[in-house]
Amino acid sequence: MAYPKTVCYFLAMSTIGGKLLVNGELVEAESGARFECYNPANESLVGTAPDASHGDVYRAVAAARYAADSTDWHRDHDFRRHCLGQLQDLCTDFAGTWRHELVAEIGTPLMWTYSVQLDWPIAHGLGVPLKLMDTYEWEVDRGTSEGRGGKQRQAVLKHPVGVVSGIVPWNFPVEITLSKVGAVLATGNTMVIKAAPETPLNLLRLGELICETDIPPGVINTITSSDHLVGETLAGSADVDLVAFTGSTETGKRVMQTAAANMTRCFLELGGKSASIIVEDADLARAVGRSVSACTHAGQGCGLSTRLLLPRSRYAEALEIVREAWGAVPFGDPTDPEVMAGPLISARQRDRVLGYIDAGISDGARLLVGGGRPAGFEQGFFVEPTVFCDVDNSMAIAQEEIFGPVLCVIPYEDDDDAVRIANDSKYGLAGSVTGGDPARATAIARRIRTGTISVNGTGGYDPSMPFGGHKQSGIGRQWGVEGFDELMELTSISMPELE
Repeated sequence: MAYPKTVCYFLAMSTIGGKLLVNGELVEAESGARFECYNPANESLVGTAPDASHGDVYRAVAAARYAADSTDWHRDHDFRRHCLGQLQDLCTDFAGTWRHELVAEIGTPLMWTYSVQLDWPIAHGLGVPLKLMDTYEWEVDRGTSEGRGGKQRQAVLKHPVGVVSGIVPWNFPVEITLSKVGAVLATGNTMVIKAAPETPLNLLRLGELICETDIPPGVINTITSSDHLVGETLAGSADVDLVAFTGSTETGKRVMQTAAANMTRCFLELGGKSASIIVEDADLARAVGRSVSACTHAGQGCGLSTRLLLPRSRYAEALEIVREAWGAVPFGDPTDPEVMAGPLISARQRDRVLGYIDAGISDGARLLVGGGRPAGFEQGFFVEPTVFCDVDNSMAIAQEEIFGPVLCVIPYEDDDDAVRIANDSKYGLAGSVTGGDPARATAIARRIRTGTISVNGTGGYDPSMPFGGHKQSGIGRQWGVEGFDELMELTSISMPELE
């Protein structure tokens, strides 16, 4: 695919502003305060956002509560379908501008805005819930039975859970936001959604687009704040019925603890340390070459396969392919349409990744590619695409989520050993198996304890399929029928059988 040339576009770009969306109105934070957002590639000011307080959150939740309890929003399927379609059309029309702002705000390479960072979530993150509204079983007939009152008809009614608090991370903010918003609108819930402090501007843009639709006041409310604790207010509110959080496992645990005070349900999509298993009969050049996908958006993705498991019988041969592939990964200026890996989101994240690289060296792993800050990048938060080989799965770099462009290569003896190593993790979000014999590769994949796994390059971004994690990678599922179910409460109803 050819991408338009936009190198250096942001050197002359004016700063972005915006307001909170609360109860259908675009407003400043109650204090009037704003905070700044900087370009992670060149550290220039991109824009400012309202610095919401706990009071702003209370007003947003109250608006969502009223819309959930006192309007016809949850009952009017046709109107919701209309509103969701409007939002998808507006997002599509705005995508040309939005993608450039997104590159500046989060440092994502331009190429990814044509897929997972923007175009795919608009088309599918909103489009799949729109289509699913027509086929979803809003009421399930369970037939008839003999009860105490005689013959009776039974059914399971599905009601919107009510008010959803959405808490979004900084790595794929539009994708994650639209995935949550699409399902919330389709199922008749209402929402207060909070952006990460590092990347607030895209949410402000979404609020402006929502104001151009017929979505009623209070149905979607947006919050931006420099204070991470504002998210705890959302999680701890007694007027919130479900917390939909995407982020790190440690933060997810705190969200769950906060929500527990009110017995608030949680959907948590958390960290990962996914394994890519290459079977000995695989086409090594093709299979191992795919490992560079761990550099997507500088490795800042929870579902990326950052552990590469290679058969010891072909280990040396595979390592040469890894060295060549990772040494050729295009990284740097995210406005360059050929770049695959841009900067990390912040100096703090860059230093965290460099700390893990130091730990890998100290623990005895062998540095094969990269390993530091690249020359010629005095500004911006860049780390070279980095590969460690001869990694023991017990090392910190193999067990902990680094969230940077770092790959751990681990040798294994046979299929059973590969399965053991892949499952030896507190995480279980995604993964893959590649082999020459599809039946053998599929048999291995079926043994991996993970929420999503692909065989021989199948799979990908598919909001018609449930996505979520096993173990400490999360609780619950988003996308598909299962994602709708996550946003529903059930009522079992028994009724007299009519003659």
